[in-house]
Amino acid sequence: MSMQERIEGKLQMAFSPTQLTVINESHLHAGHAGDDGSGESHFRLEIESDSFNGVSRVMRERMVFDALKDEMAQIHALSMTVKPTE
Repeated sequence: MSMQERIEGKLQMAFSPTQLTVINESHLHAGHAGDDGSGESHFRLEIESDSFNGVSRVMRERMVFDALKDEMAQIHALSMTVKPTE
């Protein structure tokens, strides 16, 4: 299972998002710091969920990091947009 699939699965289970996009941007960072050569080191995600309603932006991001704690040991960079459905 790819890292992108793992991220998508964990976020689906944790937040039942109304919208989820996970994009592997590792190819854009080939040869840069943090590129481990795996092709699975840099990701961007956009997620929208009722789970984030009434929650500050910082707390929403922490919730995502908590859901992906096992994967974060292998990910060098994760850019995210985390939105409530409100």
